[in-house]
Formats: sequence, C-alpha cells, structure tokens
Amino acid sequence: MPPGSSHRVVMIVDSGSNPFELGVGTELFGLRRPELGRPWYSFGLSALGPVRMNHGFFTLTGVPSLGEVEHADTVIVSNRPDSWIRPPEPVLEAVRRAHDRGARLVSFCTGAFTLAHAGLLDGRRATTHWQWAGLFREMFPQVELVPDVLYAQDGPFWTAAGSAAALDLGLHLIREDHGAEVANAVSRRLVFAAHRDGGQRQFVRRPVPDVPDQSLADVLTWARARLDEPVTVASLAARAAVSQATLHRRFQAELGTTPLAWLTAERVDLARSLIERGETRLDVVARRSGLGSPSTLRTHFHRRTGLTPSAYRARFGPAPATPPPVVHNPPRTTADRRIEPAG
Repeated sequence: MPPGSSHRVVMIVDSGSNPFELGVGTELFGLRRPELGRPWYSFGLSALGPVRMNHGFFTLTGVPSLGEVEHADTVIVSNRPDSWIRPPEPVLEAVRRAHDRGARLVSFCTGAFTLAHAGLLDGRRATTHWQWAGLFREMFPQVELVPDVLYAQDGPFWTAAGSAAALDLGLHLIREDHGAEVANAVSRRLVFAAHRDGGQRQFVRRPVPDVPDQSLADVLTWARARLDEPVTVASLAARAAVSQATLHRRFQAELGTTPLAWLTAERVDLARSLIERGETRLDVVARRSGLGSPSTLRTHFHRRTGLTPSAYRARFGPAPATPPPVVHNPPRTTADRRIEPAG
C-alpha cells in the first residue's frame, strides 16, 4: 500500500453469517492503529439489507448497501450457512464488478462458494473449510480446490478456510500491504501467532496417543533464537532428541511443512525484518538471517515474497531522511536596519 494512501476494505455480510468472521475483518482492518504511525485501512460493511447473524442471535441494521463495494480496493466475502444455494444476483454482480475494476477479492470460510457462484474461480486454485470441501468440489469441478491448507492465493483472489484461518489470511494481507514489522505489531496486539504459512494444514486427523507426544514448541523457540547460526535439520533433531525422520514426521503432523522449509521461511522472515528496520547491506542481512550469501538471500527472498530484497526495501524500508529546509535570511527592510551612531 503506497505511503499516504487509504486502502478501502469492504466486507459483504449476509444473513446467517458467523459473527467471528465479521469480528476478524473489523479487528484487522477497521480499528484505528495510531501507534503504527502510518495510514491504515478504511473499513466498512455492505449488505442487501438487515442481517440476521448466526441463527438469528442478533440482527445488524443500518448496514450500508452493496453500493459500498463499488469503492473498495479489497472486497471480503464472509461465510454463508447455506453454501449450496446460489447467492442473490446483486451480490454476485457486485463482486464481478469489483474484479473487473481490479479489486482484491478475499473469502473467509464458505465465502469461497460465493466467488465460485460468480464464476470468478474457474480454472483457479482456492480453498474452503474442510467440512465443505466435498460439496465444493462437486458443485464447482472447474475450480482447483486445495482442501487441506489454511489459505490459498491465485492472482487477485485469496480464499481462507475456517474461522481461525481468516485471522491468518488477514494478517498475511497486512504483511503484504505494510510489511512484516507492522504485521507482527498487529499480531502482538491480538495476542495471536504472527505468521502461519498458508500451506499449513487445516487440521490433523490422528488418534490420541497413549503417551503424550512432546510438542515442537521448545525446539522452535530454540531455533528462532539462533537463526544466524548454522542451525540445520540435524541440529534441530538433536535438540528434540529424535531422529531426523521422526522430526520430519512431527513437523508434517503439527505444522504441515518440513523442518528445512520451516527453517528457511523463518530466516526469510528475519531478513524481511532487518530490511524493514533499515539494513541496506545484503551481505549483513544474509549473514544475520542465516541465509549465508547475498545470492542465496535473493533466491529464497524472491521465492517467498515475489520481490527482490532491493524491491522489498523500496516498498517497506524506512523512508529516506528528509534534509532540513534551507532557510535564507530575508532582505532587511529600512525599518529593520539598525541606525549606526554618527562619527
């Protein structure tokens, strides 16, 4: 998001939607955050009329009309309880027009059905809540459903799985718009994990073991404190006191990724933070993040962010210091001149 701009986010809500997703959108994009010292989002809701939330527990009235969508840079489509029913045509037309003018379109949970009903996900990757994956695949075979991830992106479309995944995706979008440091600050305010990669699994289907398995929390904390050191998969396994094969299985089960992929992602995130804080020397960024050399940094950085380190610095780095204005002494008028004594 360019400095000084106000990115407009509009969330379409519908009767029966889960209030949690509404709260996620409001918390992430609607609250004022003066402590960040930068322009934040402009947030609003949009609906066809009064909205009975979550089985009628309460009703939202006075929600602006779908006309609000016409001015949105990002449109969020909330979940629907009756995903198998085609949404009202005005809703579908609103999201189609938003796509036509280049807006970013986001769905939370079963909101992906609305985007698919509008014909916008044909031939694209998308996800939704795992409980609805079978129905989604049956109704929209032309969409490439990725059923076991937290969120997915394809072009301007971002789709999230369940309620907690909406938070993950929202924080990721803030990260894309404002950088890692700002996203981390928002996550701390929420007391929420700063970053869970979209490729992590929605859930893990496994029996409860007779002996509780040791969590990865200790080894993850240990590794994060040593990213600038030669930490390897072997040293992670040694720290966890397991074989590398067992460590690999634990990472896949708990995080949905491999130890090496997790380690690389953490190092790239550290490199992002260093660049955002003003470090301009790529060799220093590479060394302090544990990526070794500038060439390795560039390779992994571009793979993870889609940007080169230099392009990322231009977008998210500190603004260049503005030199103080040069003040010229104005010419003195006759009234200003001091009268010198005679003689």
